[in-house]
This record gives sequence, C-alpha cells and structure tokens, in this order.
Amino acid sequence: MTPPAIADSTREERRAYIEATYPCISDCDLCGNCAAFHGREPTVAFLDYIEGRADFATVMARYRPRGA
Repeated sequence: MTPPAIADSTREERRAYIEATYPCISDCDLCGNCAAFHGREPTVAFLDYIEGRADFATVMARYRPRGA
C-alpha cells in the first residue's frame, strides 16, 4: 500500500495508514517497530507526516540506518 500524499489526504487518513502499516502487536521483543523508530511508537515517529509537515519519505529517511 502506498502512503497517501499529503495534498490528497486528511490527517485522519495519514494516521490510519501509519497505524495499519505499523500495528502494535503488544510484543516488543518480537515486533521491533518501536526500536526501529528509536524508541518511539510509529504514530509519534511519523507525527510530522500525519500533521502534513513532511512527506512520508522524508520522515522515513530519519530512521534509515546510517550507510544504508
């Protein structure tokens, strides 16, 4: 699924996309989402995207491992 473009989506649609893409399964040892986002839950890590301040790729680049 492609992340909704900021210009073509609402805040609620962007939040729903993040929640659907990075669901909490309540098993931090198995999941790893929060660890990948430097200890932040995905809706916090992607807040700039959800609020329309930065596109998805820009926010995702913040969490890309260095050298990758």
